[in-house]
Amino acid sequence: MSRRRGKVEPRAIEGDPKYGDQTISKFINCLMVDGKKSTAEKVFYDALEIINKKTGLDPHQVFTEALENVKPQVEVKSRRVGGVTYQVPIEVRPERRLALGIRWLIKYSRSRNEKSMKNKLASEFIEAQKNTGSSIKKKEDIRKMAEANKAFSHYRW
Repeated sequence: MSRRRGKVEPRAIEGDPKYGDQTISKFINCLMVDGKKSTAEKVFYDALEIINKKTGLDPHQVFTEALENVKPQVEVKSRRVGGVTYQVPIEVRPERRLALGIRWLIKYSRSRNEKSMKNKLASEFIEAQKNTGSSIKKKEDIRKMAEANKAFSHYRW
């Protein structure tokens, strides 16, 4: 993006068909592979059904809590100063927080050892809601790295 041309307005995303929620719609779009949106929707909604059967809780609530728990507050960016590269901790913008949370949930649910994607996704949501699981571990690792490099925060740009 060129700096001379001004800001690009973000596109408005419609809510998903079942709940009317924009974050669910974004999640389904990120879950989609090879443009097969109906398959991604089916996998997501089946995962919510599995959550309802396993826990008896509202699956939409479990999803939103899981996503909130996974979203990172801080991250580190590499900054080169005088031939040395420092890991500088910075706060994460809200749009990027959502994108990282969605990306981590999908990545770590795909890497689970379960039979189908809907089961993997449901298990990752349940664990993330309880503040356990691989995606929460990723968030905590990045938080610890930012905490360790807090001394370099004056290199922030």
